[in-house]
Amino acid sequence: MTDITKQAISPSRSLVSQEAIQVFYRLLAALLICAVLAVLSDSFLSLGNILNVLRQASLTFFIASGLTLVVLTAGLDLSVGANVALSACLAGTVIHQTGSPLLGIVTALVVGGAVGLLNGVMVTALRIPSFIATYGMLWVLNGLTYWYMAGDTIHGFPAGFRQIGSGYLFGLPIPVYLLLVFLGIGTLFAQRTIWGQEIYAIGANPVAARLSGIPVTRRLLLVYAVSGTMAGLASIIFLSRLNSAEADIGESLTLPAIAAVLIGGTSLFGGVGTVFGTFVGALILTLVLNGMNLLSVSANWQPLVTGVIVILAVWLDMKTRRRTQ
Repeated sequence: MTDITKQAISPSRSLVSQEAIQVFYRLLAALLICAVLAVLSDSFLSLGNILNVLRQASLTFFIASGLTLVVLTAGLDLSVGANVALSACLAGTVIHQTGSPLLGIVTALVVGGAVGLLNGVMVTALRIPSFIATYGMLWVLNGLTYWYMAGDTIHGFPAGFRQIGSGYLFGLPIPVYLLLVFLGIGTLFAQRTIWGQEIYAIGANPVAARLSGIPVTRRLLLVYAVSGTMAGLASIIFLSRLNSAEADIGESLTLPAIAAVLIGGTSLFGGVGTVFGTFVGALILTLVLNGMNLLSVSANWQPLVTGVIVILAVWLDMKTRRRTQ
């Protein structure tokens, strides 16, 4: 590794301790929310509710983990929810027509990854801002999914396939085990590999990263492809969990995924954040939504609360960034 490459990467490493402190404070916030909900609701600490919180947090995390890498490069992927819907509907069709869950899983991962890669091509080759490119892709995917499904619903999948999203192993939901696996892989990739450090460097200073010899275009294609692939994985979990696929399955998934990333401390300006922080963000968001359900808060208020939390997270990010500068 050349000296100039080390200089491009070094800013992210100098912020590791600050990120650890931010994650620590967010864990304290999660514990505080748990304490408040335990006082306000008798059913919050029940085993069934705790397992439900972990399962819901894992579903949000699968989408948000890939999105974290995109945000680390100062980009954004608004198409993840629509990607989940298209991947789930195509995977459901393959499973129904072939009887093979494995082919369905491969289909979802390939479709999700291809959509993500196409997003990356629009951002790098066509130089379209990620917000615009992925917002346009959102509408394209929605149109394709609604045209393909034509108002139909695909339901009724093999019992073995349904275990992925609904089954238990040693008392824990299987999605929680998948969460732990991908949390470990994502953390090691971002924090312990050269590719991960180069992604931080691109987000911190793309010009310096390019001048230092980092293959910026290839790394951006990688993060968008990973984000799409994780959306494809999430579609399998949802398909298995719901035992059905509809065109609108992904409409409510994008905002919580973005919220989990921002609440977890990943900066919209790039270069700062961790996959583990995103897990904590998904947990906090799920706890808040679960608490509102337990306290019988109207569903109409839940998007409002989520939006307020996102605004607060972005405000804290900007305030922290100004203080650091």
